Order: sequence, then C-alpha cells, then structure tokens
Amino acid sequence: MKKLMKTALTFAGLTLALVAFAQEATIRKNLAERIPQLQKIDEVSKSAMPGLYEVRVNGTDILYTDAEGNFLIQGALIDTRQRRNLTEERIDKLTAVDFSALPLKDAFTIVRGDGKRKMAVFEDPNCGYCKRFETDLQKVNNVTVHMFLFPILGKDSMDKSKNIWCAKDRAKAWSDWMLRDITPAGATCDAAALTRNVEFGKKHKITGTPTLIFADGSRVPGAIGAPQIEKFLAQAKP
Repeated sequence: MKKLMKTALTFAGLTLALVAFAQEATIRKNLAERIPQLQKIDEVSKSAMPGLYEVRVNGTDILYTDAEGNFLIQGALIDTRQRRNLTEERIDKLTAVDFSALPLKDAFTIVRGDGKRKMAVFEDPNCGYCKRFETDLQKVNNVTVHMFLFPILGKDSMDKSKNIWCAKDRAKAWSDWMLRDITPAGATCDAAALTRNVEFGKKHKITGTPTLIFADGSRVPGAIGAPQIEKFLAQAKP
C-alpha cells in the first residue's frame, strides 16, 4: 500500500511539473509572438497572487501576465494583508550585490575609527544629493567606506573623477571637493577604473547616485541621513 501511495505521489508530482512546463511554454510563445519587441524572457514563475505569473526580462525587470499570456501588467504587486511591496522585494533580491565580489581595486578606501563596519558607495562628484550625503556620512564612525567614483552626469563629472582618482591623496581630494568645494587639481594617470565602474553599474542596475551597498549585499539608492546609515550598518550581516 505504501509503495502504491509513493508511486501515486511521484506520478502526481511529475504531472504537476509537466503542467507547469507547458504553462511556461505557452506564456513564452504567446508573448514572443504578440510583443516581438519584448526583451528575451529570462524566467517565468508563479507569483504570490493566484493565476498571476511573474515574467522576468532583461535580468531584473519584472512584468506580470495571466496563464495564457493574454494580458501583460507593468507595475507593483502589493500584498495588502502584510502591507508588502512584493515586486520591490523581488527586485531588491535580484539586484543584491555580493559584497565580497565588489571590484575594490577600482575604489579608494576611507577608514574612520576601528573601521570594522563596511559599506560601499557609488557617487558622482557633480551630484548634489551626494554632497548632502557626504555631510551626513561624516557623523558615522567606526566604518570602512569603499568609494566608487561613478561619473554618469556628463563630461565634467568624468573630468573631476579623473582628477580625484589621479590625485596623490584620493580621499583628501574627494573630501575637499564634496565638503569644502575645493576643485580637484588637474592630474593624469590610468583612469580606466572609472569606465569599469560605469560598466559595473550598468550590469547591476545602479542608475542613480548615491547608491549604497552594505556588507550583507543590500543596497540603498539615494541620500540617507546618519541615523539611517547606522541602522543599515547594524543590520548588515555578511
């Protein structure tokens, strides 16, 4: 009897797997035929809402569709009972960065206090929000900050970034500019790291500055105050 039940359960599992495979194939086929401009579909999976399927494209972009691919929805899926933005949570998970995999050779490091807590920051020298963030960051102690110059706001951003990167004391040149408006002196060196930083940002969907990455891989876009920085540093467990 037990053997029969085990066989039945195995058969039921295989049947469900085949149904899921056929369902995914239908969605992929219909969307590809009806919306040819849609990027290559990376993954199709069931969402938390019955009858709604998640369609992941372009690595981390999330869309939703029905079981036949007859409708396509772009927007946030909200769990009203738990008051959770499920789409945002999913994207956060997809875009999380392995802190140990960060190309630290393309950043310069600022250590305050014992430096035990760690974070990485992507900033453009011409970003007003970044200057505000830097002022708040001065209030945070016992931290190691890996600073990635991320010149995405135009040619002048690249020029300033090159001068800072090629400065004898990068951390001082950066602080002088961001906190005291002292223009970085002209300097030349191999600044290929800046281009690599921009490419890294494209790959990992870093689209604005500042963007903060903590030791547990979580990221926070935008300028946050010292209390919030402290909160994320405390929560980060690599």
